[in-house]
Amino acid sequence: MILKIAAYGIARDILGANNIQYEVNDGVNTSELLTKLKTDYPDFQQLNSLLMAVNTEYAKPDQVIAESDEVVLIPPVSGG
Repeated sequence: MILKIAAYGIARDILGANNIQYEVNDGVNTSELLTKLKTDYPDFQQLNSLLMAVNTEYAKPDQVIAESDEVVLIPPVSGG
């Protein structure tokens, strides 16, 4: 299936775009998606944390993602 993934901050820089279409197996969960992203985009492994939201809510590690879901990658935030 093809997921639509939005990314912000350094996650956007790593993907090279604000939004991508990303192919995954049917029934993928958020942990599996994150593992696949870290394999395909090794720079993600350098981040201290990377949160994922599915349909505007923070995702649980075992949450199954459907093709119609909106996935957002949220990198670490810093500021002062």
